[in-house]
Amino acid sequence: MLKMFKVHNIKTVERERFITMNTTEKKAIVDNILELLIKLTEDEEYSVPQTVKAPTSNKVEMLTIKESAELISGLSEHTVRQLVRQGKVKSVRTGAGRNGKILVNKADLVEYFNGKEV
Repeated sequence: MLKMFKVHNIKTVERERFITMNTTEKKAIVDNILELLIKLTEDEEYSVPQTVKAPTSNKVEMLTIKESAELISGLSEHTVRQLVRQGKVKSVRTGAGRNGKILVNKADLVEYFNGKEV
């Protein structure tokens, strides 16, 4: 029971010390914290590389079946339709039924024929 009293007594002394901390001690602690924060922010400015991204074009160029066949020599409209049907090139169907138009992503078509299948 005596040990418990001593532990309690030490905690009480620590609390009293914290409460009775004078203004100069508090100011010194705050100044140290501020110096550390300033050093951290300065270090981050120099250590973190500033990367500038090149503006990328978000434009997607779409071609009709006929334009796709004309773009790549030796390619027929029928072959372009087969590639679309097989899912080898990305495409979008506009309109409905027989009158609908199939638009092919130009970048995917070029990549496919450069050996990079989608």
